[in-house]
Amino acid sequence: MSTDRIDTETAHSARIYDYIIGGMDHYPADQEAGDAMVREWPALPVHMRANRDFMNRAVRYLAAEAGIRQFLDIGTGIPTSPNIHEIAQSVAPESRVVYVDNDPLVLTLSQGLMSGAPEGTTAYIEADMRDPAAVLDSPAFRETLDLGEPVGLTVIAIVHFLLDEHDAVGIVRRLLEPLPAGSHLAMSIGTAEFAPDEVGRVAREYAARGMPMRLRTLAEAGEFFTGLDLVEPGIVQVHKWRPDGTGTEVVRDADIAMYGAVARKPG
Repeated sequence: MSTDRIDTETAHSARIYDYIIGGMDHYPADQEAGDAMVREWPALPVHMRANRDFMNRAVRYLAAEAGIRQFLDIGTGIPTSPNIHEIAQSVAPESRVVYVDNDPLVLTLSQGLMSGAPEGTTAYIEADMRDPAAVLDSPAFRETLDLGEPVGLTVIAIVHFLLDEHDAVGIVRRLLEPLPAGSHLAMSIGTAEFAPDEVGRVAREYAARGMPMRLRTLAEAGEFFTGLDLVEPGIVQVHKWRPDGTGTEVVRDADIAMYGAVARKPG
């Protein structure tokens, strides 16, 4: 794919994230933005790594304990190993994963993702999550996932970029709607409840670059899981969701601005 669609002059949330967690796929505008944000909140890299670790644990739980063998990942971002298909296929090589993002750079970099375990499948949809029909009606969705079997819907560190007029809860419900009983939703949801001043300053840095945020309270985070059965320990800060002891850094609650949870669709 041509890279001429990639705007390298404007900072992008996925590339800022990549820069802050130590990746290689970003541009000077992203580095400038990331440096400005870390100056405002030095714990930001700790927070982002904790979110990444939560995703890893949640996917491993879904594959190893919930028996999920197919995944729909919304807002994939820059590929950083281990990716969802690597985690799931390490448990069950036949696992199938559909990635969704709307950044041309993510699409370009994700071409290499298409080779997972030979028994499994990975596919990529270029779509905006604000248009769930573009995801659900795509050939890659219909051809890769079997809607007769449960699906793990992962929505990690993305809904804070959906404002009230976008109806983030409605979007997630629409994505869950065609998924059968036994499917699971894994989410991390931005919040300013633990470090309001610092996180507020980071949010202003994002907004100044055209990426306004909607940070949510615990009660607002809970709205995404209405009608679903939360897996223990429920909705908690991401570093508190089933920690496995593999983390090497001490994480303070004030350093984490993300709630995380996994829930099952009943029926």
